[in-house]
Amino acid sequence: MADFEIKDLTNVTIKNIDHNQVLNLTDLVVYQEGQVVSRTLSQVKQISLTLFAFDAGEGISTHSAPGDAMVQVLDGVAEVTIGDEVFNVAAGESIVMPANIPHGLEARERFKMLLTLIKQ
Repeated sequence: MADFEIKDLTNVTIKNIDHNQVLNLTDLVVYQEGQVVSRTLSQVKQISLTLFAFDAGEGISTHSAPGDAMVQVLDGVAEVTIGDEVFNVAAGESIVMPANIPHGLEARERFKMLLTLIKQ
C-alpha cells in the first residue's frame, strides 16, 4: 500500500481510472453488442491513451493520424491494416501504426485494446 495520497487532482493527466491500485485494463471497458465502446484515460497535447472494446464485425475505418499510434491488444484478435499490409494481432501482442500512413482495424472476433497516440 502506498504511503501517500493524491489530494489535488487538477494536475493529474491520467483520468477516469483509480490511482494507487493495481488495475486490469481489460476489465475497465465492457463489450456492448454491435458497438465500439471507448474510455479515454488521458488526452493531453502530445499523447492520448484510450481503451476500446469492439464487438465482432466492428472497426475503425481507414484513416491517417498526425502521430505514431500503438495498439496493445488486451483481449481477442484484431485485423489491423497499415498501408497495403494486413496483420492479425492477438491478446498480448502490439503493433505500431506510423504517423501519416493510412491504417484501420476490424474485429474478426470481439477484442479490446489500449491505443496510445503520440502526436508530433
